[in-house]
Amino acid sequence: MKSILENMKTGEVQTYDIPAPELRAGGLLVRTEFSAISAGTERVKVETGEKSLLQKALARPDLVKQVIDYGRHNGIQAAIQKVRARLDTLNTLGYSCAGTVLQVGEGVTGFRPGDRVACAGANYATHSEINFVPQHLASHVPASVSLDAASLATIGAIAMQGLRQAKISFGETVAVIGAGLVGILAIQMARAAGCRVIAIDRNASRAKQAAEMGAHLGLSSEDAGLLPAVQAFSRYGVDAAIITAATSSTEPVELAASLLRDRGRIVIVGDVGMGVSRQNMYMKELSLLMSRSYGPGRYDAQYEEAGNDYPIGYVRWTEQRNLEAFLDLLATGAIDVSGLLRHRYPVQFGAKAYDEIRSGGAYTAIIEYAAQRETAAAAEVLQPQPQRNSGALRIGLIGAGSFGRSVIVPNLKAAGNASLHSVASLSGVGAESARQACGFSRAATPADLLNSPEVDAVFIASRHDSHAAYVQAALEHDKPVFVEKPLAITRKQLASIRDTYNAARLPFLMVGFNRRFAPATGKIREFFAARREPMMVQVRVNAGFLPPEHWAHADGGRIVGELCHFVDWARAMVGVPIRYVSASSLPDGARYRQDNVAVTLAFSDGSIGNLVYLANGDRSVPKEYFEVSCEGKTARLDNWASLRLAVQGRERTVKAGRDKGHRREIELTVKAMRAGLSPIAFDEIVEVTETCFAIVDSIRTQRSIEVNVLGDALNVAADTTAQGAEAPCTVDDGVGVHAGLTSKTANLLGQ
Repeated sequence: MKSILENMKTGEVQTYDIPAPELRAGGLLVRTEFSAISAGTERVKVETGEKSLLQKALARPDLVKQVIDYGRHNGIQAAIQKVRARLDTLNTLGYSCAGTVLQVGEGVTGFRPGDRVACAGANYATHSEINFVPQHLASHVPASVSLDAASLATIGAIAMQGLRQAKISFGETVAVIGAGLVGILAIQMARAAGCRVIAIDRNASRAKQAAEMGAHLGLSSEDAGLLPAVQAFSRYGVDAAIITAATSSTEPVELAASLLRDRGRIVIVGDVGMGVSRQNMYMKELSLLMSRSYGPGRYDAQYEEAGNDYPIGYVRWTEQRNLEAFLDLLATGAIDVSGLLRHRYPVQFGAKAYDEIRSGGAYTAIIEYAAQRETAAAAEVLQPQPQRNSGALRIGLIGAGSFGRSVIVPNLKAAGNASLHSVASLSGVGAESARQACGFSRAATPADLLNSPEVDAVFIASRHDSHAAYVQAALEHDKPVFVEKPLAITRKQLASIRDTYNAARLPFLMVGFNRRFAPATGKIREFFAARREPMMVQVRVNAGFLPPEHWAHADGGRIVGELCHFVDWARAMVGVPIRYVSASSLPDGARYRQDNVAVTLAFSDGSIGNLVYLANGDRSVPKEYFEVSCEGKTARLDNWASLRLAVQGRERTVKAGRDKGHRREIELTVKAMRAGLSPIAFDEIVEVTETCFAIVDSIRTQRSIEVNVLGDALNVAADTTAQGAEAPCTVDDGVGVHAGLTSKTANLLGQ
């Protein structure tokens, strides 16, 4: 399908052929007929993209600080890779469109294929031939409303929310400062509500056009007679001022304060400077309010993504209901947008449409999509497939985000004997970005990638809640699969994966527990290789605060999604099964979500692991600290930067180079995929995952929980050889010593 995208590095806007998005639960696939470019918001977005790296840094010092903090904890090279991955990205444009429903996802009510809908939302209602849209970001279009007019619904909802914040009433005088697209729609709606409306803009021509399109009076803010004219028209001063301008200047707010009557209201819709003199605000006792986008529900993942509506008795006007109300105004003829629909461009000429907007000659540009189009999900191959070595493993990557592109892809290239064949993402945009930036042969949907006979092996780096389904699909297609942690976020998913793995013809599964493959980890295991006593393992993770609405809390939580790394590290260090788990967490309250946790792991040989995972620590403290003691020796690893080994009163320091094991992990995985033996035994992967579920259970019940994964299969004693089981092997692969391996896997790693 065709989509208008922006290159984040250069700011260039171009139409691309990309895969269509996949249908998901809770949403719709919509075939777009028309989409509208918002002259203000999207012009600023594109202009920001055109800035140099230095200019971007100066414009967003908050992001620069984040990069510096990331580099401090993860190393400069990791920070550089993260920035490069972010810049080598194609970004969606648009957030207001209209079209026809193609498919309806699980759990969606009130919509069916063939329905005409208006859609809202950045990254959802984009300038693309097909969009995935959550159900609360779509509204039915009345039969009397054309779809080109309905494509303005989101922008109309923004204007409407501003008027609602102003609490305007019949007969009041409203000043709309900024006569652009949102301003014109606000003017028409205020007039439809029975208000007397003044349009004010720096551009006298725009002010005049606003008067022709609904305002009772159009004035230039540069006119010396502005204040007397407003006073004469309003009699008492303006009741409410809606600021829809976009400027870093504080002039619009100051102007609004000077125009308002005593106890008047200012509502800020546009991106303007917020400064205003106290004297003006104080003497009139003015109210200053913000209007947040389309209405209540915006930026609330529970509303927009999870589909949880607000009760109408408590929240009358959500963003979806604002969309409906705007469409009703179009249906009754209370507002007329025909004058805004003149500038039209086919989707393949998207760059010209944005040039028109940047020239300032139009309120909006309407993007048109062909009546007949391909609805197939797969995109065309935009470049010839490169020549491959005959023995190269053809890799398919699902998940085109920062981690996949900055960590998995570079290490796949470094591993050798692998070629980048296909990359897939739910939206299609990320897939095309990764194809161009990383050198994949083609962009695809996840379903096409998994079905392709040309893909030999699958790597999964998508969101946590999608891991289990993709793993099962890969196994069902007899493809070896590597999945970033976690393997699953529920026991039901884990049980399904186990059943699929056991039934697979060629089962191969590897989970991205990279820290066990780090050079420092190998050095510690080597340090304790001859131990005959239980170990004491302590890990402190200063994970940092995540807002309660962050997706990681919903997708299994941070215990299952990240603490699993450190459960696995302790498991790999000790080298025997985990028998029991005891865990406690600080009360969550409104700020935390079960992410201040203390865990004790009891191993089958008597070893103990103490894991402390923190969200309430100071970010200046290094993220990860490990300490292992046994038989009068202690190893201390501080945030992967330095390793200290102490024995007999002497301590030596080994530089770790901040290597967390990703390179070796990917190298071993690619090698193992050919041999069919995962670097981590499947039973051990299941054990670590089940241990994380047991931690959650222990916190909930405040009891010690036995880790029982596959009946009694994994809860064997440490001396399994006495029961006829294969003795665990140890091998030095040149990076470190790997313990607890079967002989077959040990032979593989030693090659």
